[in-house]
Amino acid sequence: MKVTEFQVKQADGSMEDLSAHKGKVLLIVNTASKCGFTPQYEGLEKLHQEYHDKGLEILAFPCNQFGNQEPGDADEIRKFCSLNYDVSFPLMAKVEVNGNDADPLWKYLKTEKSGLLGSRIKWNFTKFLVDREGNVVARHGPAVKPEQLKSEIEALL
Repeated sequence: MKVTEFQVKQADGSMEDLSAHKGKVLLIVNTASKCGFTPQYEGLEKLHQEYHDKGLEILAFPCNQFGNQEPGDADEIRKFCSLNYDVSFPLMAKVEVNGNDADPLWKYLKTEKSGLLGSRIKWNFTKFLVDREGNVVARHGPAVKPEQLKSEIEALL
């Protein structure tokens, strides 16, 4: 199985087949608008601006499982990210990343790369790096800033 074999829900409720991202390097992140790590949106956008034309795709999945830090609906989330961080990469539909109702993609990501808490996601802004073939190659916790991933991203590009 590969990341590019999944379908995910976009913010507008439509489904997106991740096979559309075959041949791209993906950075998949669970995000939140009211989190101490929320300023990482700025670093994610900088990565997007610097590497998108070279093949990097950032996919942000808002998540409200950690301290109710993403209470808004899709439109509120989009407006917040646009106004505060000028985000231009895709914001997907809000998902759960842990528990029985976890999104299938996130269940898969966690089985491919476990973290400090085993397979559970610890908090918002956990990042998974996926190579051009759809393989999960790295997992980074929330404290790892997006700019710290530059060398890994460049190696995959």
